[in-house]
Amino acid sequence: MGLHNMIARYRAYRAGVSHCTFDPEGPGVVRIHLIPPRFRWSRSSAYIVILNGYYLLPLGHSWALILSEFMKEVNRFDGRPITQADEDAIVERTVRSVRKVYPSVPKKDIQEDMEELLGVLFAVARGGDTDAEIGKLSIRSYRDEMTAPHRMDLMVSAMTDEHGKWKCDQKCIFCYAAGQELGKTSELSTEQWKKAIDRLWAARVPMVTFTGGEPTRRADIAELVAHAKRMVTRLNTNGVGLTPELVRKLKEAGLDSLQVTLYSDDAQIHNALVGCEHHADTVRGIREAVAAGLDVSVNTPLCKKNSDHGKTLAFIHSLGVRFVTVSGLICTGMAGLNHEEYDLGSDELLEIVSNAKVFCDDHGMEIDFTSPGLIDEEKLEALGMNVPMCGACLSNIAIAPDGTVVPCQSWLGGDAALGNILTDPFKRIWNHPQCKSLRDMSGAQAMTCPFRTRNGGDRA
Repeated sequence: MGLHNMIARYRAYRAGVSHCTFDPEGPGVVRIHLIPPRFRWSRSSAYIVILNGYYLLPLGHSWALILSEFMKEVNRFDGRPITQADEDAIVERTVRSVRKVYPSVPKKDIQEDMEELLGVLFAVARGGDTDAEIGKLSIRSYRDEMTAPHRMDLMVSAMTDEHGKWKCDQKCIFCYAAGQELGKTSELSTEQWKKAIDRLWAARVPMVTFTGGEPTRRADIAELVAHAKRMVTRLNTNGVGLTPELVRKLKEAGLDSLQVTLYSDDAQIHNALVGCEHHADTVRGIREAVAAGLDVSVNTPLCKKNSDHGKTLAFIHSLGVRFVTVSGLICTGMAGLNHEEYDLGSDELLEIVSNAKVFCDDHGMEIDFTSPGLIDEEKLEALGMNVPMCGACLSNIAIAPDGTVVPCQSWLGGDAALGNILTDPFKRIWNHPQCKSLRDMSGAQAMTCPFRTRNGGDRA
């Protein structure tokens, strides 16, 4: 490795996780996170760019240096619009910094490389076309370079209070958190969650999802979202608590995306599955979030009770929602007790998802199926859809309401604890034997949720 390349690698690595947000008010927001490799000097180690918390692109150390220096200059204007004169100054300072490492490279060449790199990143982030050759990057092939997952799910709200009283505003019959040992009562305070978020950033985690329980039950939820502004921030909710005031606060806090669970367009079916008369409240919450300009998606867990999904999808479209997800049942918590009564078979799920994909394609919507192993990989690929996999301890890890770190937010049994985010070094959590074992899953094992097998839920 030449001296200049060694210096470039060192400077980009020393910067840690770099991040920058363009057009935060949208549409077309671009969130860029540059993640250094685990090992500083390895020739094979690539830097990873994460775009909008979703797309992963590898970068060599020279382009990583250019991007790192560019984002550093852009971030000098945090919260302020950038004029053409500012843009020219950003380019000039970036080129000057890079030439300190590569003094023999003409300014023009560095600027052209920078423009090409940014063109590719913006095109990918916004779903556009690019002439660049971009291959698929498997996160499992990259796992040995990782020092943290790409997402942490923060279960900020417990299911019950310290007196055992139910806290969530719904009693979903498929709730994965209900009835499990961890996350029942104790919750971290506002300052403790802020400390946890700071530790995650230091550990190079670029994205957090606020979930529960029901995260909107916390009065400080917008404050916590704002504290995580360096990261991609997401919020999973039942939508009941999405008042105009809260939606405004979440928008001002910079929330990147909001996912609401809606079981059906039919109020009777939805209310039966959530155990409360809250269908109208959830729909109102979706409308409020869409009207405020938040990036809203709707998730529908599929079962025998709501298998007429076509009407629900048309209803979701009428609300102005463009992105939807569907899933099978997660066989933990309450669903672990009753999934056999409500479960759909693989062929039934495939038919629903196939019809939904046609509808979405015809109406300018996007759809993902999120349950690994429930529909054959080849059949999903034939539909032109992403193939889900188990991301536990790899793409995502969760933190229970009391700070206990667990493999995923559905795994809250006593055997799940990997450590505590406030008391244990993250490196020790990441290298916990159980964490490493899940991360090392491969083949068919990685394409199936472990709880389908543990709870007898696998089917032909």
